Amino acid sequence: MLTILRSARGVARSLRLYYGDRARRAAMERLYSRFVAAGDLVFDIGAHVGDRVAAFRRLGARVVAVEPQPALAWTLRLIYARDRAVTVERCAVGRAVGRVTLRLNLANPTVSTASSAFVEAAHNAPGWEGQRWSASVDVPMLTLDALIARHGAPRFIKIDVEGFEAEALAGLTRPAPALSFEFTTIQRAVALACLERCAALGYRAFDAALGENQRLEHGRWITAEEMARWLEALPHAANSGDIYAMLG
Repeated sequence: MLTILRSARGVARSLRLYYGDRARRAAMERLYSRFVAAGDLVFDIGAHVGDRVAAFRRLGARVVAVEPQPALAWTLRLIYARDRAVTVERCAVGRAVGRVTLRLNLANPTVSTASSAFVEAAHNAPGWEGQRWSASVDVPMLTLDALIARHGAPRFIKIDVEGFEAEALAGLTRPAPALSFEFTTIQRAVALACLERCAALGYRAFDAALGENQRLEHGRWITAEEMARWLEALPHAANSGDIYAMLG
């Protein structure tokens, strides 16, 4: 009962945090309108409580929302139950089809993860004090290629899976025109591996947004090598953000 209560409180916290800021919502729409138009298909990998699903839907896109956490997948299905343009897949995404153990942070579900290395990197790191992954659950895992085979080719893929981003990209061989992946300064090597994988898939243009400001930092598209140098030079206090990649 205590675990259920803590999980419910964590979900409620996320709903308040991610749906309560109108300025952030408008900034998100402006950012994603660079990549998404009405009628496009979007994959939201690590959909959490669906605030980005909402942004994609306001832009007229169809969305496959992928979320392995049972409480969050249930929340997504409740929120979007009447929206036929949203499909919720309760699974993780990795390099192979199978199953994986998900480490749950019940108080802060946005940082639940399938990466034990992420949990270890966060332990005692500045800015991550007090985070606890106190439960775990075994969940199904698909690849991005398997999702494409099931739902069709997306125009844009958003990946936010707390240190498991490189594993997710390892299961992609059919690149979308554009994608994004989250990075953290406690695991820069994961982001560098993602950049390397993106370059191998044919992505040539990159930019980034820090934290939740929904604003591209460079004002121009740069190479993977330039993005890697920018990432390595970031102060630890920058904490996290998203890197955006485009083909061609």
